[in-house]
Amino acid sequence: MLVRRETPADIPAIRAVTAAAFADPAAPDRIPGEVGLVDELRGGADWLPALSLVALDGDGTPIGHVLCTRGRVGTAPALALAPLAVRPDRQRRGVGLALVHTVLGAADALGEPLVALLGDPAYYRRFGFRPAADHGIAPPVPRWEPHFQVRALSAAPPALQGTFHYPEPFARL
Repeated sequence: MLVRRETPADIPAIRAVTAAAFADPAAPDRIPGEVGLVDELRGGADWLPALSLVALDGDGTPIGHVLCTRGRVGTAPALALAPLAVRPDRQRRGVGLALVHTVLGAADALGEPLVALLGDPAYYRRFGFRPAADHGIAPPVPRWEPHFQVRALSAAPPALQGTFHYPEPFARL
């Protein structure tokens, strides 16, 4: 498996991977909202091309995707990690693990202070994510506790506290 930055040629495959990863078995013909979210984020001011990564299998087929976009804690820059998508037939084989480790390493190398996400604490704990409240950071929606988590990176200032704000397209998901 190889993890690399997405290219324009990857966009149709990223849509397909995201649609498959977030498909609702009760509504198989419905396109998941995460597909439109990625497209809308890609076209917005908060898009960070260096943090949109694809995982490729041995023959170069995209099997997973992750991205971080510009979020904020109060007015300070931060990152929002979402969505993480892995083709269902490749889940539980380390693809998500590789994608998250790679995007966190890239974000740290770029001098980003922290990454926030809404997800399963049991899954994301292995990457160093902790409840956002432990860092003095509040989710944009209070009921998201304890699933709203933060991973501080090397450039995190000790006083970075406040409410996290996702890029605008997340409000429509």
